[in-house]
Amino acid sequence: MPADKIPLWILIGLPGSGKSTWADFFMDIDPPYGLISTDRIRAQLYGDEAIQGHWGTIWVEATTQFERHVELIRAGNLGGSLYDATNTRRRDRHLVIQVARKAGFNTIFGMWFDVPLKTCLARNQSRARQVPTVVIERMARQLAGAPPHWLEGFTAVFRYNPLNLR
Repeated sequence: MPADKIPLWILIGLPGSGKSTWADFFMDIDPPYGLISTDRIRAQLYGDEAIQGHWGTIWVEATTQFERHVELIRAGNLGGSLYDATNTRRRDRHLVIQVARKAGFNTIFGMWFDVPLKTCLARNQSRARQVPTVVIERMARQLAGAPPHWLEGFTAVFRYNPLNLR
């Protein structure tokens, strides 16, 4: 990526859609990408990613990490960053894009993990830390009612369904 590009990938999808697994693989590219994860921030702040904590405190840390990652990208230590959260509501994505641009990201991709609700619910059931079914169903309705679109402020949006790969 050209030196003037400061890329951020915003991951979008239900719990159990594969966002964090994909992020783990994506970060291994050269130069490496950084990860800003609301789950990791919860673990850092509260000792356990399952503790929801106060969203305002989590968001302040996320915005601080946006700024730190831009500095690392400009210094050549990172190739870009990933923001790993569900981002199922359009207004939340809009806020993330605004804050990311203010921090210095100038190329912002949406990566939509469009995995069937049934698959996400099954994966959720096999996890040690489970998200309540009603929460995942609500997130699915949010995504169905306002799917990610480049007009939200993304440079581009990619729709990824690992179940349809051949």
